[in-house]
Parts: sequence; C-alpha cells; structure tokens
Amino acid sequence: MREIDEYIVHGEPGQKEKTDAWQTAIGLQNVDGLKVSPYLLDTARQHIEEDITIDEARELNM
Repeated sequence: MREIDEYIVHGEPGQKEKTDAWQTAIGLQNVDGLKVSPYLLDTARQHIEEDITIDEARELNM
C-alpha cells in the first residue's frame, strides 16, 4: 500500500480521507487472502487525486 500512503502525509484533507477509505478496503482484501492488483491501486490513486469520482471508480472495477 505504499503506493498510496504518501497521500496521508502530503495530501489535502479530502485526499487523506479517501486514502483511509482505500486502505481499509485494501486491508479487508488482505485479510481475505486476496492480492491487490496494480489496476486497483491505479484506480485508488486516480480517485484520491480526483481524476475520477467514486462512482467512476466503482464502474471501472465491475
């Protein structure tokens, strides 16, 4: 998750909240023994950087 951890330290307040939400989701996948794909991390980054909305992120991962 280091790919998105930087937003907690250097990001804007909205970015920090989004990063926390993505880290929770990724952590739940880890608990289930699932490997997080680079595609998911890229989608998270796009959402955190506000390149896409959460609705667009959901549609990309369906």
